[in-house]
Amino acid sequence: MAFAIEEINKNPNLLPNITLGFRIHDSCMIIARSLEGILWMLTGQEEPIPNYQCWRNRPPAAFIGDATSTRSIIMAQILGLYRYPQISYYASSPLLSDRNQFPSFFRTIPSDDYQSRGLAQLVLHFGWTWVGLLADDDDYGQQGIRLLQEELARAGACVAFSENILTSRADKNAFHIVQVIKQSTANAIIIFSGDLTRIVEEMLRQNVTGKICVATEGWSTSARLSVEKYSEILTGTIGFAIHSGRMPGFEEYLISLQPSSTPDPKFLQELWEESYGCKFQHGPGISLNVLHNDTVLCPEPEKLEKRQLSPSSDTAFGFPYKIYSAVYAIALSLQDLSICVPQGGPFQRGTCADIRKFQPWQLLHYIKKVHLQEKVGPGPFFDDHGNPPAQYDIINWQRSTHGTLKQVKVGGYDSSAPPGETFIINATTIRWIAGGPQVPTSVCSPSCPPGSRKLAKEGEPICCFLCLPCSQGEISNETDSNECSMCPWNQWPNQNQDHCIPKIIEFLEYNDPLGAMLAATSIISSLIPVVVLALFVHYRNSPIVKANNINISYVLLISLTLCFLCSMAFIGYPTPEKCLLRQVAFGIIFALCISCILSKTIMVVIAFNATKPNSDLKRWVTPTLSYMLIVVCSLIQVILCVSWTIISPPFTQYNVVSTTGKLIVECNEGSTIAFWFMLGYLGVLATVSFIVAFLARKLPDSFNEAKFITFSMLAFLSVWLSFIPAYLSTKGKYMVAMEIFAILSSSISLVSCIFFPKCYIILFKSEMNTKEYLMGRGTGLRKVERI
Repeated sequence: MAFAIEEINKNPNLLPNITLGFRIHDSCMIIARSLEGILWMLTGQEEPIPNYQCWRNRPPAAFIGDATSTRSIIMAQILGLYRYPQISYYASSPLLSDRNQFPSFFRTIPSDDYQSRGLAQLVLHFGWTWVGLLADDDDYGQQGIRLLQEELARAGACVAFSENILTSRADKNAFHIVQVIKQSTANAIIIFSGDLTRIVEEMLRQNVTGKICVATEGWSTSARLSVEKYSEILTGTIGFAIHSGRMPGFEEYLISLQPSSTPDPKFLQELWEESYGCKFQHGPGISLNVLHNDTVLCPEPEKLEKRQLSPSSDTAFGFPYKIYSAVYAIALSLQDLSICVPQGGPFQRGTCADIRKFQPWQLLHYIKKVHLQEKVGPGPFFDDHGNPPAQYDIINWQRSTHGTLKQVKVGGYDSSAPPGETFIINATTIRWIAGGPQVPTSVCSPSCPPGSRKLAKEGEPICCFLCLPCSQGEISNETDSNECSMCPWNQWPNQNQDHCIPKIIEFLEYNDPLGAMLAATSIISSLIPVVVLALFVHYRNSPIVKANNINISYVLLISLTLCFLCSMAFIGYPTPEKCLLRQVAFGIIFALCISCILSKTIMVVIAFNATKPNSDLKRWVTPTLSYMLIVVCSLIQVILCVSWTIISPPFTQYNVVSTTGKLIVECNEGSTIAFWFMLGYLGVLATVSFIVAFLARKLPDSFNEAKFITFSMLAFLSVWLSFIPAYLSTKGKYMVAMEIFAILSSSISLVSCIFFPKCYIILFKSEMNTKEYLMGRGTGLRKVERI
């Protein structure tokens, strides 16, 4: 303060022909003495007299102070009654922003609103969501901790414990507080305090280490704590310090001060002891300067200028700079008042006065609008609530080579900065407890990795939770995700369930071993009826071929060839065309095949029964009846299938639910009822053929085809009855493979049961392939031949 006033008085451009003076009252950190000092200065008397004013010289223009919020609140309430400007350099309580209660209060230190917001941002920057809180039990501590709790809750962090430092007690309740710190799992502790010495002493006594202290500006640059003794506890401390500006010549000014030239040497005694290593003692000794009866023992005088003024040069002048700014704010306001500079609009009557005769309330208007461009930047220094721009230095306590602690600036917080630049920190310059760059953790529960979600523990803060893996088909791609999200229908979680990957597309392919085997079986099997057809054509005049209705046999063999080949439509990508045609082709071809067999069976029964005397069946023993039966039976299936394709045709669909992690491309049959009607109709034809053939199995003939038809229909029905439960229980390509297997099996059973015995006789039993042999045990052969 003395330096700033001396600098102003020497400046010819600032308050010319006006000399500023000052009076200092030491409140000794006692509220009663603060009140006494205010009344002493207001009354102008050595003995304060309330509501009485009598100054021998000019009354005070403004008040600077007090340091703490509690004493500043009392001062502001009194000074507000007189409309006296008051500027505090240290009181940061948000209560003082209330212009209704404190209309004449200003400050050069930011409100704790900003500090609490910045500290919350600081701890969250390092991922500390589980923190402890300590605060002095005064206005500064309680208001600061309340605001900080609100900011932490808003940001999603939790408070592990909150304890008050009892400033009225000599031990500050240190033992209890350190016990709480020791038992807590929180490693980061935010401390709103002005004096932490007693707490740190107790932590040292109980050997409490490994905790990160987050400092407020009240103690973040404390020289008393920056000693080697506390380095094990306070190394790695990080926090906010008052932003330090430029005060050219201040260091030289401090060095030039001598205790002997100061009216009250107590102001310099602590500075010399801590900064220069001097010792003040009574009695004889090597004396540099004599203070009454004391002796000052110091190093060599020529080395004094080389010693640091503070253990932490990065932040040494934070608070002095706030006092410096307060003095300049008053001086510049007096300057504007003296030259009648209108501020912020039209000139207001009564705000201009003779600088030697003004009233203190007239100065308020100019303090509100004062600019300190050269000191703190452009624009009015104080806002509508009397607060300055919120600027803090972020400092980190690091161990020096001498074992002491130094405060190193590692970032900054500026509420007036553009968005995204308010909070800046250089993490590479930070050193933590072990002296390394590895950030300590302070969480109630470890973070949930991607692929899991948080589940809050009942009855505990939200920061204490369990990590549960995401459910099947869900992912979380963020740490500490509250919910898992479903993958798109065509994607599936990867193994870690932290992102979605395309599902495996599955269908029965030709290059799939199963598909290749079925395709080969289908092609090879289709050659069998072709060979049989060729054999029958070659031996078409032989009795056994004639006895089996040669034309219907040709149709049956051709339809069986198509039955084998229609299974190929089930292999490969199920395009809409394939889906539309494959079941229809299968149903119609098999209906034709079974119709031929049914026709053969019925005609055999009619032919043998027509030989009975006076039988009415003789007129039915004609080829026309056989062909009509085949056409009618096949036409019913055609009508059924065409109706199916018109009303509800099959289509391609993607099945995403049947198989985990796979996208099954399959044919939706459209109408399930039509599909089962188509299969049911085939079953009806096969059942009728089986019944008729079974009844005709004992007709008198050397070669009764009804026996073989019976076996073929029995095999056919067995295959398809087995197919139904197997088809319904399988999914994806195996469902298709099951249907192909049923088609091939039933086709092979028909070929083998009906035609293999005939081929055997043709090729290997020529003696049985004679008309005499075939007519040896029956008389119906001639009728069959004719048919």
